[in-house]
Amino acid sequence: METRAGDPGAFVQFDLNRVDSPAFVVDAAKLRANCQVLADIRDAADIKVLAALKAFSMWSVAPLIGEYLDGVCTSGLWEARLASEFYDGEITTYSPAYKPHELEEICRLSDHVVFNNPAQIERAALIIEQARLTAGEFDIGLRINPMVPTGEVPRYDPSSPGSRLGFPIDQLTEEMMEGVDGIHFHNLCEQDVEPLKATWDKVFDAIEPYFDQLKWINMGGGHHITRADYQREELVEFLRDAREDTGADIYIEPGEAVALDAGILIGTILDTHWNEMPVAITDISATCHMPDVLEAPYRPAMLHENAADDSVPQTRLGGPSCLAGDVIGDYRLPVAPQPGQRIAFLDQAHYSMVKTTTFNGVSLPSIWLWDSETDVLEQVKTFEYRDFRDRLS
Repeated sequence: METRAGDPGAFVQFDLNRVDSPAFVVDAAKLRANCQVLADIRDAADIKVLAALKAFSMWSVAPLIGEYLDGVCTSGLWEARLASEFYDGEITTYSPAYKPHELEEICRLSDHVVFNNPAQIERAALIIEQARLTAGEFDIGLRINPMVPTGEVPRYDPSSPGSRLGFPIDQLTEEMMEGVDGIHFHNLCEQDVEPLKATWDKVFDAIEPYFDQLKWINMGGGHHITRADYQREELVEFLRDAREDTGADIYIEPGEAVALDAGILIGTILDTHWNEMPVAITDISATCHMPDVLEAPYRPAMLHENAADDSVPQTRLGGPSCLAGDVIGDYRLPVAPQPGQRIAFLDQAHYSMVKTTTFNGVSLPSIWLWDSETDVLEQVKTFEYRDFRDRLS
């Protein structure tokens, strides 16, 4: 299983016993640094940058994000409501399909409403008209499928054959573009500039006839801009050229890049035993707290792991649920595993916090906000039995 790299940053200095267990700890200083990088790209390229709530929707830091970025993108009614309640700036909403009874409110809350295909726009014509009468102006966007596979994992590649995301670009016609204010495409996943350029080469030719019509072009998310080795100068040049060539406002929607390396998940070893190798059971569950470990799959990096020391035996770490596959991975721990020992996994702010579940009655991690520059630590949220009980009837 591939180990996903993680930069521990200031967390190497954090005392894991300062919080309860399990717990997400998010570093506000790292969030600010990430957002500053994104704002610098925005300013240099003269574009707009939205934060993707699907990746990171810790709304207690919404004021921080609002200091740097132009708004947020959402994936449906509830995220749009969250955005309107807590976040500053523009709201763009895209969903593969909308429920008709929710669409008018989505239109009222959003600046851009992006549809998955032209037929959806046609069916929603009366709702759109009514929403504009009652809620004012908002733009209509169309998501296209560039049909340029660039990802390493097919299930996360929007251009995979048979993908449900976006209208196939080779089917686009002039008639379908009537009433469309903007084009949206999202074709990347943790990727660099070259896959974006390859996608744009295909998209450019298809939408060039409509440049006079388009107010904006949204290039989606998956841009790993805040990673240290990302080609930022090349990205700025590319975005400038796209804006000049099209005459449209250019948007990008980073999600993971906003919270990259900004959070850890702290847990405790509850028990150990031997089954052909050392085995430890923790209060962190892969299936409940880090589901991408099983879905992607990947092996999360551990804080202070002795990864390069072959003399240290690997310990298999698994969660407290009854699912046989609730295994996080095999690790060379800094000290021999024992009950009560604290551990932490890196880069868990994005796509972990938003995906947690209470399957099997496993408790949800509390949420803490730490500022590594001031050492201020605050418990933002804690969860109780009623959070599990009230999910079902």
